[in-house]
Amino acid sequence: MEPERSYPLDGVFNFRDIGGYAGLDGRTVRWRRVFRSDSVHRVSVAKLPALGVRTVIDLRRPREVERDGRVVDYPGLDYRHIHPEHPEWRLAGQDEALERFIADRYRELAELGTTGIGAALKVIADPASAPVVVHCVAGKDRTGVVCALTLSLVGVSDDDVAADYALSTAASERFSAWLRESLPSAEVPPAPFMSSPAAAMHLFLAELRDQHGSIDGYARHAGLTDDDLAALRSHLLTEGERPEA
Repeated sequence: MEPERSYPLDGVFNFRDIGGYAGLDGRTVRWRRVFRSDSVHRVSVAKLPALGVRTVIDLRRPREVERDGRVVDYPGLDYRHIHPEHPEWRLAGQDEALERFIADRYRELAELGTTGIGAALKVIADPASAPVVVHCVAGKDRTGVVCALTLSLVGVSDDDVAADYALSTAASERFSAWLRESLPSAEVPPAPFMSSPAAAMHLFLAELRDQHGSIDGYARHAGLTDDDLAALRSHLLTEGERPEA
């Protein structure tokens, strides 16, 4: 029996494992190596050590970290605050289809935040970092791009990458329900902040390949070496392993 993909941890709404997908050469992505999440500063101190988490990659802006705080520290935790540069989302006058608008924002992130994205991928590629939690605020955009690239680099199909990304829509609905209950006067964020259409991820990956020749080509542009890519595939992929209990 496979592990659960999503974890119902108190305080977060989008904490899940990216393992289990088919990758290169008939191998599969190992469970409990990379988790993705929304703001883990709300998770109690006992939860992440129970999952064996060694590294937290925080992709939020410095002001977001200052405003909300960071993950609670515990012995053995390596906290990495890596901020990929990218502009604020501006919705005024938006007349694009939702998936086009989101894909364009991801392209901006990939282009302007290349150094930060490359740094995050290097941490994920290091087997000593695992298990890793990658997070931002909602766990769908910055986290979605880094996790999509990670999965693509180990050979997961675009359909599976996009389906994994699209799971964040249900998480956003859980967050919206919590927000309405806990802060009834708060404004629910607009659709681009709450939706994760699979078509947006398909567009982003296709256009990144058009620009860089391949996802590997983008990763090298972001600073990853052949050794980094080999290490990523070596420790995230395994052939015929049974899911861990």
